[in-house]
Amino acid sequence: MSAATTRSRTPDRLCAEAVDLARSAAEEAAAPGVVGEHAGLASEGDRVVTHFFECKELGYRGWRWAVTVARASRAKFVTLDEVVLLPGPDALLAPEWVPWSERLRPGDMGPGDLLPTDAEDLRLEPGYSGEDEPVPSAAVSHEMAELVEAEDAEVTAGAPANLPAAPSRGSIAAVAEELGMRRARVLSRYGLHIAADRWEESYGAKTPMAQAAPASCVTCGFLAPIGGSLGQAFGVCANEFSPADGRVVSLTYGCGGHSEAAVMPKPPRPAPPVIDETRVDPFPLRPAADSGSVSVGVDGDAAELGHS
Repeated sequence: MSAATTRSRTPDRLCAEAVDLARSAAEEAAAPGVVGEHAGLASEGDRVVTHFFECKELGYRGWRWAVTVARASRAKFVTLDEVVLLPGPDALLAPEWVPWSERLRPGDMGPGDLLPTDAEDLRLEPGYSGEDEPVPSAAVSHEMAELVEAEDAEVTAGAPANLPAAPSRGSIAAVAEELGMRRARVLSRYGLHIAADRWEESYGAKTPMAQAAPASCVTCGFLAPIGGSLGQAFGVCANEFSPADGRVVSLTYGCGGHSEAAVMPKPPRPAPPVIDETRVDPFPLRPAADSGSVSVGVDGDAAELGHS
């Protein structure tokens, strides 16, 4: 270790003793009463020392006022360099700044919010919009264009966006629009995979609801199929009483609302009444004599009872 390094680590005596000068400078820069006790010093180099004072400012717990003083070579007077407020080892600091694109979470967007996508977003890849030549494997390749010309259909010469009117039926742009190929960008294979992983994690076979389900969604009548390659593994739940109503669910997902899980039997229906219209039932106009609670006797018995 050189002599210069040893001197730089040893605080200069005059600079170390300039505590009052450092305190007065900190109190001048800060508000009255926020500069606390002297919290030590550190040697910054040859004849350069930084004094630390506690900060009593509300909201700055653990921060310190740092006052740097210095002395010129062979000088007897200490001068002031700078006064700053620095965080200490136990200071309360704000979290590290993260770009908004990394802070955004599902459900953060509200009405009127716009979410721009990166031009190089890995989830997307260029689609066919009619402005460029189609790829050889596309549904509107050169062979398709030749067939269109053979059928005397109209082939547009420019991009559909530059046409004064909508593309005519039978043109390449119209066919592309019917096939859903006029989008500037479509989902890439990576975008499809991360979407499938996200849906599988939320409504897949490994969820507690699916583990306790009596059957999977692939046999449920409330499953609405979707198109594209994702339709081979996912669908949309259309059961209003299911926890996944309106959600994209895996075909291996399931819940207690399965259409065939517990089919209620039809209630028994009584047999229709049989009416015999050929038989006549007589109904007397007066009740029978013995139908009352008191039997009707002969006239002698009635006379003994005092009846007239």
